[in-house]
Amino acid sequence: MPKALVVSDEVDERLWTDAVRAVSVDLVIGAGDLPYDYLAFLAGALDVPCVFVPGNHDPDLSGYTRYGGLSMKDGFPTVWPGPAGGVNADGRVVDVAGLRFAGLGGSIRYNDGPNQWTQRQQARRARGLVRRAKWRRRRDGRDVDILLTHSPPLDLGDRPDPPHRGFACLHRTIEALRPKWLLHGHIHPHGEPVPDRVVGGTRIRNVVGHRIMEFA
Repeated sequence: MPKALVVSDEVDERLWTDAVRAVSVDLVIGAGDLPYDYLAFLAGALDVPCVFVPGNHDPDLSGYTRYGGLSMKDGFPTVWPGPAGGVNADGRVVDVAGLRFAGLGGSIRYNDGPNQWTQRQQARRARGLVRRAKWRRRRDGRDVDILLTHSPPLDLGDRPDPPHRGFACLHRTIEALRPKWLLHGHIHPHGEPVPDRVVGGTRIRNVVGHRIMEFA
């Protein structure tokens, strides 16, 4: 039963110290809008893998390819701006620490910043993700365990203001992939309780801040 430190949007300074070494987990999961140095520190201090998706305040990671320790962009070696050793799940299906992730980072488009998508653009990205997940399922029989997003589904934990509206396509993505969990950030609770939401067999959880979670 893998156990994870799940983080998003709000840095906990208590974790950004050697005190974090007292936490016993198998991986770090990032749902966006955190300094990449923070994610790299957590994974390094805990000596565990890190899987993440970018948020709308994170640097653009599109166009980078990685081969072991070498990062390339436009055919030239370059420094990858993401967290050292981290696995970017945005638009991908990846297996980390015994769990299968499908990832969709970013938020609804509200200005010219990075990692922002219109409803139509994100729907196109989601269709590609579903195709990749189904191909992997046909190949090895494994389903997606965690749909990792930065933004929530439309009308399921989002907010009415334009920058915090959720994505409509995530409803279809949940239906197609039937993950056990959808983990998202982007919506700051500001101290208010945020109950999980359940759609079919999928539990949707806002993970802003940090949580320790076990995944059966």
